[in-house]
Amino acid sequence: VQLQASGGGLVQAGGSLRLSCVASGRPFGRYVMAWFRETPGKDREFVSGVNPDGTTTNHADSVKGRFTISRDNAKNTMYLQMNNLKLEDTAVYYCAMRRSTGNAITTLTSYYDSWGQGTQVTVSS
Repeated sequence: VQLQASGGGLVQAGGSLRLSCVASGRPFGRYVMAWFRETPGKDREFVSGVNPDGTTTNHADSVKGRFTISRDNAKNTMYLQMNNLKLEDTAVYYCAMRRSTGNAITTLTSYYDSWGQGTQVTVSS
């Protein structure tokens, strides 16, 4: 499985970015997909997840109301629309595919076995 994340960059606080993750090597539409983020000295944390058909999403409390996760199974692509970005959103963002098929969105990294290379998001004041 290969996951290719893109869309990161430098943005001012209050601005927006959209991350994309293109998957190959596994039937994309059968797996839960998620975004995690990581900052130096901290564990990788769950940001948002979406079930295989895109009808159910889950967001961390810190991003609820600001971030939206979605997917286009015809394009094997997942997105993360990030609005009203805050300084504390600065991190490397990783996309991930869950290890097994199913509908449950889990927030634990151990349930995901395929990871993208990460894309840096930097929010400035």
